[in-house]
Amino acid sequence: MRRRKKKHDDDHMDESWLIPYADLLTLLLALFIVLYASSSVDAQKFKELSQVFSEIFTGGTGMMEYPSPVAPQQSSDQAEKQAASPGKEEGKEKELAKEELDKQAFLKDQEELKEIQGKINEYIKTNNLEAQFITKLTDEGLLLTIRDNVLFDSGSATVQGSDLSVASELSQLLVMNPPRNIIISGHTDNVPIRNAEFDSNWELSVMRAVNFMKIILDNPNLDPQWFSAKGFGEFEPIADNGTAEGRGQNRRVEVLILPRVTE
Repeated sequence: MRRRKKKHDDDHMDESWLIPYADLLTLLLALFIVLYASSSVDAQKFKELSQVFSEIFTGGTGMMEYPSPVAPQQSSDQAEKQAASPGKEEGKEKELAKEELDKQAFLKDQEELKEIQGKINEYIKTNNLEAQFITKLTDEGLLLTIRDNVLFDSGSATVQGSDLSVASELSQLLVMNPPRNIIISGHTDNVPIRNAEFDSNWELSVMRAVNFMKIILDNPNLDPQWFSAKGFGEFEPIADNGTAEGRGQNRRVEVLILPRVTE
């Protein structure tokens, strides 16, 4: 009985060497495959290979389990923030580019207004009208101020015949391409007026602006849709109405050439 048991154990020992030998071969094969895969760095393939061998040898919890070289997947909130970030940067760049274009357009428009001012000033100098015509570049646009005694008799809204040529020549300087909006406004001093034609300075200022605008628009090269007339009466003085000189400055017609681009 004892001899048979011993023989059985010997047979078993003789066959058991096959298992570690097979495992050794398998491990060597796995090692060479891993070394080959590592020689060409491909994070995704390396991760997949690791997962396959881990499942083969240990069911996914053995020696091939290691921190993944590939970054873990981000949360949806993080992904949305990162996705939105390039859009914000692009939006800022577009906004800055638009601001720069607007600035350049504004500067160019101001240069054009200066050129118009130069032409009008040349006309004023040539005709010795420095005491009656004044130009000024303001935030609202190019302002041309005309003293009322240049165009009108006292208390009248009718342009004097001797000054019709002045208004006509001035209209040539207002021809622009493309055209600009132009506002013509009338102003008076604070001395009350009441005659057969006007009951107040309001009416006088309005009609002076309208009548002067009509003469300007006799020029066929000017489009009436770009013009408008206003009357401010005595309520926008530029000098002291307490003196004769101040009242003379307040009685005026203004031509405002508006900018195309505002800052």
